Amino acid sequence: MTKPTAKLEIGGQSPEHEFDILKGSVGPDVINIASLYKDTGMFTYDPGFTSTASCESKITYIDGDEGILLHRGYPIEQLAEHGDFLEACYLLLYGELPTKAQKEDFDYRVTHHTMVHEQMTRFFTGFRRDAHPMAVMCGVVGAMSAFYHDSTDISDPHQRMVASLRMIAKMPTIAAMAYKYHVGQPFVYPKNELSYAANFLHMCFAVPCEDYKVNPVLARAMERIFILHADHEQNASTSTVRLAGSSGANPFACIAAGIACLWGPAHGGANEAALNMLSEIGSVDRIPEFIDRAKDKNDPFRLMGFGHRVYKNYDPRAKIMQKTCHEVLGELGIKDDPQLDIAMELERIALTDEYFIEKKLYPNIDFYSGITLKALGFPTTMFTVLFALARTVGWIAQWKEMIEDPKQKIGRPRQLYTGATHRDYVPIAKR
Repeated sequence: MTKPTAKLEIGGQSPEHEFDILKGSVGPDVINIASLYKDTGMFTYDPGFTSTASCESKITYIDGDEGILLHRGYPIEQLAEHGDFLEACYLLLYGELPTKAQKEDFDYRVTHHTMVHEQMTRFFTGFRRDAHPMAVMCGVVGAMSAFYHDSTDISDPHQRMVASLRMIAKMPTIAAMAYKYHVGQPFVYPKNELSYAANFLHMCFAVPCEDYKVNPVLARAMERIFILHADHEQNASTSTVRLAGSSGANPFACIAAGIACLWGPAHGGANEAALNMLSEIGSVDRIPEFIDRAKDKNDPFRLMGFGHRVYKNYDPRAKIMQKTCHEVLGELGIKDDPQLDIAMELERIALTDEYFIEKKLYPNIDFYSGITLKALGFPTTMFTVLFALARTVGWIAQWKEMIEDPKQKIGRPRQLYTGATHRDYVPIAKR
């Protein structure tokens, strides 16, 4: 059987150039153009790499047209409904759902790595109190490589495993510390008897002067938020982690790079932007004005939290997040919050208005997660931090896969140069 190939004819010249077509287990085939420059002296031009497969991966698959998201083949809906976050972490890292014994061992190892080096607490006092928590996260996570020298050798599988567990375990502690520092409260240490999500809520909202009991409904909601954000294929921050890792950088530096990329409002900052939009709208009676602006092609205003770069159907994560959002609002009895009133009316319009339906501008996960996190008590500045916390396991799984891939090379995108050609230097007196 002959291998399928793609033929490229350049400007009617002969001969044609042939390139192998590679087939994945599911999804579009890809044309292997690795030898394109060597064979033709030309590059491809693909701004944003939206038509370019930069790697081979077995971790996450997305079909945006059908609204499908699979982790190692398992639908995100099933993982979020039936499992917990550490089970999803194990699946992403090792490729299979854990047995009972494997799950207990993994949970134990993560739980007993949650404390951070005590000297790291001094890092926080170097930041202004009004510093954005994401700025703090970038700095502190990058600094982890200065504290954990015994897990920075990427050529050692054991050290890669230890670094992976450390980051999954310590990220909630660092995120909670960033929050506590931001609001001027004392740090709260982790408690080993609590679940991953419950422990995080406890570190964020407990204070030394009174007991804090974690509401199981809210802990379950937090668990789902973490699962839904755990990985999302080759997005901007994941690609950043892979690109940084391709140079041989230590894992802590790679994750810090991912956090920096995630901070952008077009990526991880989208749920914060959605809440800011609700504040801009201000009241339910102003919604028609903003809907009209959103429909006006000449108006720069855009509704944040609707539609998705990849999903041209309903985001499967948004369905779960919608249910979780309403569970949290019901549990907390929130009925008279103006922002939530605006959000619920926008949701109703988006699901019934012909313009939104035709354009497939469904409420996305950022829309519902922003509302849910606000109801849980987090300020908008913490939203992207929570995204980074959850996405850490996806970044690590992708980084680990890249390091172990024998075909991986250092990333080096090419360019279409349109600047000046050769020019001779002119002394300053003659310019």
